[in-house]
Amino acid sequence: MQVFIENLAASHNYQSTRLLQILRAIQARYHHIPEPAINQLAGLLGIPGTQITGVVEFYSFFHSTPRGQYELLISDSITDAMLGKHSLMQYLSEKLQLAVGAVRNDGLVSLDNTSCTGLCDQGPAGLVNGYALTHLDRPRIDLVAGLINQQKPLAEWPRELFEVDDNLVKPGLLLARPIAQGEALRATFNRGLQESLAEINQSGLRGRGGAGYTTGWKWHLCYEGPEEDAFCDVDAQKQAQRYVICNADEGEPGTFKDRVLLNSYAHQVFEGMTVCAAIIGANQGFLYLRGEYLFLYDKLQAILAERRQAGLLGDNILRQGLNFDIEICLGAGAYICGEESALIESLEGKMGIPRNRPPYPVTQGYLGKPTVVNNVETFLAAAAIAVKGAGWFAAIGTEKSKGTKILSISGDCSRPGIYEYPFGTAIQTILDECGASDVLGVQIGGPSGTFISNQELHRKLAFEDLATGGSFIIFNNSRNILDIVNNFTHFFAHESCGFCTPCRVGTALLKKQLDKIVEGHGSAGDVVALEELCRLVKNHSHCGLGQTAANPVLTTLERYPELYQSRLKKISYEPGFDLDGALDIARRMAQRNDAAAHLTQTEAEHD
Repeated sequence: MQVFIENLAASHNYQSTRLLQILRAIQARYHHIPEPAINQLAGLLGIPGTQITGVVEFYSFFHSTPRGQYELLISDSITDAMLGKHSLMQYLSEKLQLAVGAVRNDGLVSLDNTSCTGLCDQGPAGLVNGYALTHLDRPRIDLVAGLINQQKPLAEWPRELFEVDDNLVKPGLLLARPIAQGEALRATFNRGLQESLAEINQSGLRGRGGAGYTTGWKWHLCYEGPEEDAFCDVDAQKQAQRYVICNADEGEPGTFKDRVLLNSYAHQVFEGMTVCAAIIGANQGFLYLRGEYLFLYDKLQAILAERRQAGLLGDNILRQGLNFDIEICLGAGAYICGEESALIESLEGKMGIPRNRPPYPVTQGYLGKPTVVNNVETFLAAAAIAVKGAGWFAAIGTEKSKGTKILSISGDCSRPGIYEYPFGTAIQTILDECGASDVLGVQIGGPSGTFISNQELHRKLAFEDLATGGSFIIFNNSRNILDIVNNFTHFFAHESCGFCTPCRVGTALLKKQLDKIVEGHGSAGDVVALEELCRLVKNHSHCGLGQTAANPVLTTLERYPELYQSRLKKISYEPGFDLDGALDIARRMAQRNDAAAHLTQTEAEHD
């Protein structure tokens, strides 16, 4: 082990920023991170062993105790549950003679759940030693169990088990006509860097990750530095090393568009990153690839090598004096790393805990240097705008939402997959085209987004109405809303990074309170307390995860209060019992609990 660890650290130049990649290699080799490896790494990388232990404990793909030689993880996303995941999990457990969450006595295989695999359009899905398994059913489970019991190497498994389809159903402005390699860079250099930045600005392109920050303005701030920012010296800003980061950590259940863009449009994504680098003056870029997309890693590395060979990456790109290269970094199973500052912490080899802001990444990002973080779709669009111009893009969409939005559509529809629509498209139009009928509602933007009922299908896909990072999950009238909300609430409780009290404790309490109601053990006061708890978590959490964790409850409680009431215990009251008075007391008790929790939070942050 010592020689392996020494050679591994040396191959990463003994850089602590490469800690996640080093730990991934150790996990793959030993099926856990042994204590001696942590101690040795601490000396080689010059960081405390406690820091490495913290990282191991933070990411769900790392383990301090041995897992099986074949580690099976089955997606627990709501879309997989809708496709019969729970019965299949029971069947798989019986076939392997192994309980969920355990390692078999012979050490050959372990079995557990994972939050989401980014394969919502072809589930039930899972991972074996990090590689995607799609369209799981009983015959495929029989095959997988047999291969494991025969101890067949993954390289000898049938390829159809690992096939991942794009399912590109409706290409539009961007996807129907991808640009040629190098076309955006040549157009940028010919037009001029500042003129190209102006073009991005005039296009109205906003970040496609969900928040919708203006892309051109973000790039401008990274280069110039906001003069009003007290944390930033403008002259120093212009001299600083800068970085470009592509956020490909799409962990929101129901979102899988970035998987398709990287599989079939990676050249254009990398070109968009390079255009950004030319404009802001960066010489290093990173693609932060979610750990579940391990199957894309080798293909993307080959594309980067191809671009270097073509003079589109590396030194003196297109002989224009631009030196820029891109490194791919794999995540390790942490939904919170989709938040840009948590992603940067992870890139630096740390736990992915969101930073306090300000300062923002555009002034103090990776290694404290100015950094642009945009998602995959944003860079794809920026490259196209560099070629075709601002007017071409801005002519589509609405006044505040220019261009198109790429959607990952899954759930109860006959044609799940990738769709591209102009902003301003009605939800009903989308449902008609993907083959959805008897619709109960749609979850827009994943669990952190908004649940809309079938009375709201006239609403529009737009930042000014229904903004989304791309997740679009459809539910028909056979589904139970409380089961959906329960799945989402468990997801947030599992994925909370634990940094702040309102989120760490609040999401756990939300889960317990909702379980109580869903199981029929709640009373009228419990619904009031649930809503008050939602407000507490939403208003006092440190980052976006906690601030949106209550959305599944709040958006469905607003639309279907009767469903929550129907699950409450049937209580008979004595004549003369004042139910309204009792409810008022319950509300006041909930408010006092809210105030006490807020005081506890304040004291904890003080400490």
